[in-house]
Amino acid sequence: MKEKTIDYILRATWQAVSRMYNEEAAKYGATMATGFALLSMDKTNGTPSTALGPKMGMEATSLTRTLKSMEEKGLITRKKNPEDGRGVLIYLTEDGKEKRELSKSTVINFNETIRQHISEEKLQHFMEVAETINELIQNKTIFNQTEKK
Repeated sequence: MKEKTIDYILRATWQAVSRMYNEEAAKYGATMATGFALLSMDKTNGTPSTALGPKMGMEATSLTRTLKSMEEKGLITRKKNPEDGRGVLIYLTEDGKEKRELSKSTVINFNETIRQHISEEKLQHFMEVAETINELIQNKTIFNQTEKK
């Protein structure tokens, strides 16, 4: 591509980040999705399974598959929600808590490394740009605006 578009840069960057996290997670028999799920769960009080999908921005089928894999690996357990018998709470096992800390340190390492190479001012601009892009998408401004022209 002679001239890179904004969406190209976003996609290529996310794919690189995703690949990096998956390579790191593979060293521990996990995936980026597993690490993200571990970080999205409450360490002590359990997390309603219905809250995880929206929190992670993950489709129900992908989340179900990830949770099943995590349960098989002994990272989580599922228990009925005592306040709502229809619901399920997901709890981290001791191994899950250890892997959560490992995931947390991996994310912290990534962020610290980026902060060592990019000024705080540039990072602030990046955050503002990303936030604006997300708002434009959530408000369905991009294509609705184009159609009106």
